[in-house]
Amino acid sequence: MDANLLLQFKDLGVAASLAFAAIGSALGSGAAGMAAVGSWKKCFAQNKNAPFILTVFVGAPLSQTIYGMIVMNALLELAKKGQFMWSAGILCGIAMGVSAWMQGKAGAAASDAMAETGKGFGNYLMVLGVIETVALFVMVFILMVIGKFTP
Repeated sequence: MDANLLLQFKDLGVAASLAFAAIGSALGSGAAGMAAVGSWKKCFAQNKNAPFILTVFVGAPLSQTIYGMIVMNALLELAKKGQFMWSAGILCGIAMGVSAWMQGKAGAAASDAMAETGKGFGNYLMVLGVIETVALFVMVFILMVIGKFTP
């Protein structure tokens, strides 16, 4: 394969770590946001106070974008030295993105339950925290691997 062709893809892993994480954050926040809006609508229809705290569930998936940026910066430093970890960037980004997406789906269920009962916020937050941990593990473990490549 032509070396010039390969050089065109040198930043693929760098960009993918952020892009896939951000896609997951958008999907997750979108899912939780739609559920929060629906939950507020139910509250308004029943003349109940609409709990503003549901925005916590909507915003939870956004942190995975930050994790993607951290991994992106670490991969960029390697790329500057000629080490291109395409698969690491792509797979880490996908893993963090799926974590954000699933966190948003859990946040959607939490929004519905919280608006209906007004109870259980701590329990729902713990579930979101467990899902968040997947993305944190991915970030930490790949940073450990990247550290082994740094002279």
